[in-house]
Amino acid sequence: MNLNQDDTALPLAGLTVLDFSQFLAGPSCALRMADLGADVIKVERPDGGDLCRQLVLADQKVGGDSALFHTINRNKRSFAADLKDPADLEHVTALVARADVMIHNFRPGVMERLGLDFAAVQQLNPRMVYAAVTGYGEAGPWRGKPGQDLLVQSLSGMAWLSGQGGDDAPPVPAGLSVVDMMTGAHLLQGILALLVRRGITGRGGRVDASLLETALDLQFEPFTAFLNGDGEAPRRSRVNHANVHAAAPYGIYRTADGFLALAMAPMDELARLVESPRLAELAADRASWYRERDTLKQALQDHLRSRSTQHWLAQLEPAGIWCADVLTWSRLLEHPGFAVLDMVQPLSGRAAGMKTTRCPLRIDRQVLRSPRPAPAIGEHTQEILRELGLGPAREGSVA
Repeated sequence: MNLNQDDTALPLAGLTVLDFSQFLAGPSCALRMADLGADVIKVERPDGGDLCRQLVLADQKVGGDSALFHTINRNKRSFAADLKDPADLEHVTALVARADVMIHNFRPGVMERLGLDFAAVQQLNPRMVYAAVTGYGEAGPWRGKPGQDLLVQSLSGMAWLSGQGGDDAPPVPAGLSVVDMMTGAHLLQGILALLVRRGITGRGGRVDASLLETALDLQFEPFTAFLNGDGEAPRRSRVNHANVHAAAPYGIYRTADGFLALAMAPMDELARLVESPRLAELAADRASWYRERDTLKQALQDHLRSRSTQHWLAQLEPAGIWCADVLTWSRLLEHPGFAVLDMVQPLSGRAAGMKTTRCPLRIDRQVLRSPRPAPAIGEHTQEILRELGLGPAREGSVA
């Protein structure tokens, strides 16, 4: 069964969400609400719409918009409005008066100038849950700085947690927009908490999330150790680095034909299982597992190159060692462990033929999926105006 065949069965059915946000953090939050049954209306400029529409990744475009735009904005409706135009702003205000949630990621001060700040919206709709995303918060010297994932990874210290070659090696950012996506998840948590409170008290509220606070929260383990330590920065392994606080063997190792990931494991037991006398000698002192981790990891790396990944998995997995093959996406797609999840879904309409991931949640043990693609700019403007009982959009606007 596909729960989206009956949207009324979804937990957020009946909620209206206004998504004023662009790029990733805000739209990813709104996407998850759409997956859970909310009617998400994407409010965007008639001229160009969300800037993410033109963001090209690997030269992929679908229906005139970037593949990323379709991925993060599927299952939404689009309402085209120029917020600087009084007539359009009046229509948006009518939407705000009836909606349950609104999400925006404008820079601090923009919504105040438009008359859509929290205080104004609360007067118009006391039950509104108002959600705002910023790069660095509402105050401070970075207030007006672009809130972009790579910049935040860099400013927050996160990029210094990764990279091979020890402390002399350059910083390495994550290979995906992890701060953006996690900020969207944090924002969703706050929205849902306020919706629960609204169900009890009847009043709305405001939730704020910033990329910088999310980046710091993601680093809570090593950052807490730093705050309570001697003031020295965490040290990266010179050999197969994967975590600043993990002892050997934590890391990814080259084998004769590929790679092997090893998580927490007792080094003396690991040495016995891989039959390495040299490693066994080095691992005899438990205190060395962290203190001399580079030496131990190098000895282990030299040994693991002698056999295939599957050979080592056959030795280690039955003994309870936490390890895994390191798959490319091509190999992942061929694996039954991936197939059983049924994570890929096709889109329809103007994105027909495009595949993307489905919602990762299951509700009442049922998979959530929706083939509805991201909308064209203003695709649903007239439809939404009719629902509001208002006249047609102004001449020249998108239908």
